[in-house]
Amino acid sequence: MTEAAAPRPVRVLLADDQPLLRTGFRMVLGVEDDLDIVGEAGDGLEAVELSRRLLPDVVLMDIRMPRMDGVAATRTIVDARLPVRVLVLTTFELDEYVVGALRAGASGFLAKDVPAEDLVTAIRTVAAGEAVVAPRILRRLLDRFADVLPDPAATAPPVLDPLTDREREVLVQVARGLSNAEIARELSVSETTVKTHVGHLLTKLRLRDRVQAVVLAYETGLVRPGR
Repeated sequence: MTEAAAPRPVRVLLADDQPLLRTGFRMVLGVEDDLDIVGEAGDGLEAVELSRRLLPDVVLMDIRMPRMDGVAATRTIVDARLPVRVLVLTTFELDEYVVGALRAGASGFLAKDVPAEDLVTAIRTVAAGEAVVAPRILRRLLDRFADVLPDPAATAPPVLDPLTDREREVLVQVARGLSNAEIARELSVSETTVKTHVGHLLTKLRLRDRVQAVVLAYETGLVRPGR
């Protein structure tokens, strides 16, 4: 009998205008057998060009770069429907571009001082099609914009009309940062059922992943920071 082929390594593109940071990321990720650094970009335009040419699984995208910033680069990659997912990294936890990056289709957002093991886990998670966002960052961003969010006591916006009551309930729990297992315990249902509900609500709302679902939940006033 032949042995099963080993899984293909996750192909990663580093996009940051600081060579020393790219070197640091390469050193951290290079020791992982299942991660393969396929290229480096020093600005957003180069990140887009290399994404088209190399088709990495994940781009580690800095926000503030010359020629094209990380938000515009993310939007260009997503709009081109490339099989590439973007994980945004930045020094600025309250960077004004963070929400823009998530709206543009980024699959996650982390601070650059994230522990190495958390960065590696985030890359694997994003490559697997899930979304990652540091809870403290999302919470602080949403708190910052709390005053401009809709009143949850008001009539729910039409965009949420396609959802069933249970799907809307699941969306609330997703927006609060709960995992599928935690939501299952909270609602006394199976984890498989929660996964099905999440899939349905993403499809109905035409959202790419859980991160965009969280942003939408707050934008529509379904939930508010601290509640």
